[in-house]
Amino acid sequence: MKPRLRTALLLFPATAWFVAMLVLPLIVVFVFSFGERGPAGGYVPAFSFANFLNLGARWTAFKNTMVLAPIGTIACLFIAYPLAYFLAIRASAKWQTMLLILVIVPFWTSILIRSYAWIFLLGGKGLPNVIAALGLGHIQLINTPFAVLVGIVYGYLPLMVFPIYVSLERLDKRLLEAASDLGAPPLNTFLSVTLPLSMPGVATGCMLVFILLMGEFLIPAMLGGGKVFFVGNALVDLFVQSRNWAFGSAVAVALVLVMLVTVTAYMRFTLRWSGGRDDISLM
Repeated sequence: MKPRLRTALLLFPATAWFVAMLVLPLIVVFVFSFGERGPAGGYVPAFSFANFLNLGARWTAFKNTMVLAPIGTIACLFIAYPLAYFLAIRASAKWQTMLLILVIVPFWTSILIRSYAWIFLLGGKGLPNVIAALGLGHIQLINTPFAVLVGIVYGYLPLMVFPIYVSLERLDKRLLEAASDLGAPPLNTFLSVTLPLSMPGVATGCMLVFILLMGEFLIPAMLGGGKVFFVGNALVDLFVQSRNWAFGSAVAVALVLVMLVTVTAYMRFTLRWSGGRDDISLM
């Protein structure tokens, strides 16, 4: 058997799965985006750009997504990096496994249950009640962008911690010792050695969290209370409630294009910031 034919046969199952599960659904959504809503909802074949011209009707959802998704990603990064650094560099071997398990523990419970817990904590009988009892005034936390960001950080923090932890755990500790022996201050050692070598994990974690946040709908729906909603919430409304599949498909296509442009720009910036090293990747 020829090598090319053998390679093609080995790649066929994965290629067929990729085409069936990713490419074909995207083609269907793209075709639907040019259609029209039927009298009873759903989709009617047509060729019209009206759905794309009406995207401004969902501008608030796009704005919330494009603002809160990057902020949530950055917040996860600033919290996850010190935690991952401590786990990989400072924690003793006997505690390292236990601390890693504690990071994973929230994933053992459904995000729905965890969101309900935050509804109680941020609701009127939770933290606002404690703040009011301390005489610091009444403050509303639930159904605000702050509540959504709290849910985002809590829900997605482990996805940011582990890629960074893997990069730091693979770091050759002798490099840090050499920098210390040469008299480099800890801050210079971190900026010159630790941070650049951990950039693959940072890039992977940021991309993983950001891409998932762009399609998030549960956390904004529960902690935003209908006042803070993402594009994912708009898609649920269009496909499930109003049954306007054509307009919903146009919104989905626009979201994919926004993500494609954003992710491409981010990866180019990351590669250029890292000095052109080819070890900055998503895997």
